[in-house]
Amino acid sequence: MHILLGVSSGIAIYKTVDLVSKLRKENYDIDIVMTENAAKLVSPTVFSAVGNCNVYINTFDINHGWITHTDLSKKTDIFVLAPATANTIAKIANGLADNLLTTIALALPEKTPKVIVPTMNTRMYENPITQKNLENLNKYGWYILEPDEGHLACGDIGKGRYPDNRKILEVIKFITSPKILMNKKVLVTAGPTRENIDPIRFISNNSSGKMGYSMAKVAKRLGAYTCLISGPTCLEKPHLIDEFIQVTSANEMFNRVMERVTEYDLIIMTAAVADYKPKTVSNSKIKKVNSKLIVELERTKDILSEIGKNKKNNQIVVGFAAETENIIEYGKEKLKKKNADYIVANNANEVMGKDSTKVYVISKDSIKEIEGSKEKVAEEIYKIII
Repeated sequence: MHILLGVSSGIAIYKTVDLVSKLRKENYDIDIVMTENAAKLVSPTVFSAVGNCNVYINTFDINHGWITHTDLSKKTDIFVLAPATANTIAKIANGLADNLLTTIALALPEKTPKVIVPTMNTRMYENPITQKNLENLNKYGWYILEPDEGHLACGDIGKGRYPDNRKILEVIKFITSPKILMNKKVLVTAGPTRENIDPIRFISNNSSGKMGYSMAKVAKRLGAYTCLISGPTCLEKPHLIDEFIQVTSANEMFNRVMERVTEYDLIIMTAAVADYKPKTVSNSKIKKVNSKLIVELERTKDILSEIGKNKKNNQIVVGFAAETENIIEYGKEKLKKKNADYIVANNANEVMGKDSTKVYVISKDSIKEIEGSKEKVAEEIYKIII
């Protein structure tokens, strides 16, 4: 997929170098167009080297019939303008084309997706003229990624900061992904749970939540209304998802899931929910003594079994099974026992906490092996389900 990246002369331009690096690592085909003022802030050589790509600045660089603004505008699959200054926004919104970047922006076919990332001083951003220009661009089909709030380069505090490049990357993936889950609602659980022993100690497991967060992100990219119910993790809330609910214990996760489960078409249970919890929880810290400490455990509520017993005819339920041996056999057993439509089984020793995985997608009729990054595996799981 080809991305044409427009770069105007905001002070946040140095952050765009990191965006180019991330795009290259994702194997996008990149071309970059800069304004002349942007090239005074960061050398085009830097962008070219980081992106292993061509960088264009001059409108009149025409070689062997290659007319830069028309050919680049026809070539690209998505146009991203980051950072976008108030000046460049105003030009595009009002049809002005006095440099290569704005000329390309106006030459883009109507069907080409366009993303704009405004970054500037808070007062410039909140100025009614700038807001009106952004409204016009939105009306004309541009996706506006709002800036973050915080400390600005000028010393002011407010809205206008360049957002995290992972947000921009997620928007690109959202816009360019096929919407095979359009008009569907997907509920995903993720991460571990914690079962308190006392105010200081708890029982938990090594789940990082990465697989569940990937399932939620990809569901949103594919067009679904997405709710993620997450136990404690070190992960950031996925950008763009519709609902994010934080829980701690197995009982909290049970309650939050059961409150919503009947509303959703697809239930993805990736969370590593504790099977047992302490029968009693001390209100104060248990002090260390010379004798043994014995903690009596009792079973937690089985969320997947409860969903399987009560699922509607039009619902699809997907459970996950983290095993250490007999992966497929235990997966088949869980599929039947929990009345799920699919069980995604993996070897916990090999994949827990990592960015890549190998899973077996088990249904009543088939077993399919998938391997790759957790986001890629999530995409393939949804394709199998659809």
